[in-house]
Amino acid sequence: MATLSRADVEHVAHLARLGLTEDELARLEDQLNHILDQYTILSALDTEHIPPTAQTIELANILREDSVTESLSVEDALANAPERSGDHFVVPAILGGEGGA
Repeated sequence: MATLSRADVEHVAHLARLGLTEDELARLEDQLNHILDQYTILSALDTEHIPPTAQTIELANILREDSVTESLSVEDALANAPERSGDHFVVPAILGGEGGA
């Protein structure tokens, strides 16, 4: 069973540019070693007859069929707009400048 030393955890933290406290390093050492222990248990399972898969649950298409329907008219679409300019919604500028249209 592989185990990570404190130096291993410090090295990985350094590579990831993580500034960890002593408490965080100790906690991560315990947690990472626990993960490795769990992986060791899982690797002992016989998976020879289990087909590889990218999904763990069945996928089903939940989308409706595309169908052409009437669209809103410009007047209906803009009927409740707080502000409009001709056939367009007026919204606040988000990239600087004045107004919007």
